[in-house]
Amino acid sequence: MTTTTDLPAGRVRTRTATSKQPKRRREGAAWVFLSPWVLGAAVLTLLPMAVSLYLSFTDYDLFNAPHWVGLRNYTQMFTEDPRYWRSVGTTLTYVVIAVPLQLGLALVVALALKNMKRGKGFYRSAFYAPSLLGASMSVALVWRAIFNDGGTVDHLLGTGGWVNRPGWALLAVALLTVWQFGAPMVIFLAGLQQIPGELYEAAQVDGASRWRQFLSITVPMLSPVIFFNLVLQTIQAFQVFTPAFAVSAGKGGPADSTLFYTLYLYDRGFVASHMGYASAMAWVLLLVIGAVTAVLFRTSRSWVFYASEGDR
Repeated sequence: MTTTTDLPAGRVRTRTATSKQPKRRREGAAWVFLSPWVLGAAVLTLLPMAVSLYLSFTDYDLFNAPHWVGLRNYTQMFTEDPRYWRSVGTTLTYVVIAVPLQLGLALVVALALKNMKRGKGFYRSAFYAPSLLGASMSVALVWRAIFNDGGTVDHLLGTGGWVNRPGWALLAVALLTVWQFGAPMVIFLAGLQQIPGELYEAAQVDGASRWRQFLSITVPMLSPVIFFNLVLQTIQAFQVFTPAFAVSAGKGGPADSTLFYTLYLYDRGFVASHMGYASAMAWVLLLVIGAVTAVLFRTSRSWVFYASEGDR
């Protein structure tokens, strides 16, 4: 009896002592653990962003001191640089082609893996591997060899090298992005596993076909995951660089058909040494990505369904 009465009393005394600890001491401990992240964010992110914002209003060539020019970089970008608008058009076309194809393929594979009884772990790892390798320069160079003159695609289809044809080079880069569908696939698979099986059983009892079950159950219940993948992959698509650089040998060719925004930014900043102009391009890209993300969040209210809300 003594042991059972002393233990709760000890717990009460410990809990009381903990509750009396100074609040500032607990907050100080939290800031100590957060300090590496705060320091890294300030030095590696916020400070470079502030410097690039300043440089966007200057004429800076990496060798001489920046010279303040005000809005000249922005006005030149929008009114005097036709290659800038070609890079914008190329990037928007790429986003419209690559993102839906990638998400569609990821969803189809996730649906197939959901109902797989054996080997799910192996296939999930195999399909996810390209997401880890696809952003590397070595894979991009192999991809260029496959779609080059005399490459695998040329031998199989007889269409010539895609990377040397203005109408096909962008599609070759987009297919490399589509091939990297493993990351959204894993997220889709996790979302599919959270859908209650009772919903499908009730739909089968009512005579609903598989297509009707997909449209009426899978898509609405999976819409938050679809929205998450859509935002994530759209942001990444606007920033694509390595595949375009490798496929076009850093030139954006042929005929500027693979002149992506980030590739042209690299050309202006590190090839032509117009770092002020490149900084202005970077800030425009940041604002555009922010605006597109805001539009996606705004429109999500009409098609993303959250089960906890009970309505759409």
